Amino acid sequence: MAAKKSFVLRIDENTYAALEKWAADDFRSVNGQLEWIISQALREAGRAPRTAKKGETETDQRDLLP
Repeated sequence: MAAKKSFVLRIDENTYAALEKWAADDFRSVNGQLEWIISQALREAGRAPRTAKKGETETDQRDLLP
């Protein structure tokens, strides 16, 4: 599994409250909900990173990227 990268995200209080409620409804943390939302958006846009197959390394994956 690839390492996770941390970054700062600034959003207004109302947006955060809505996100927090949505996350609670789905039994996720706010961070987990954001990860899920981003991964869904990437898949829908056809930009999701390809997942590694058994025995494949990150270098092997990089060679397949356009």
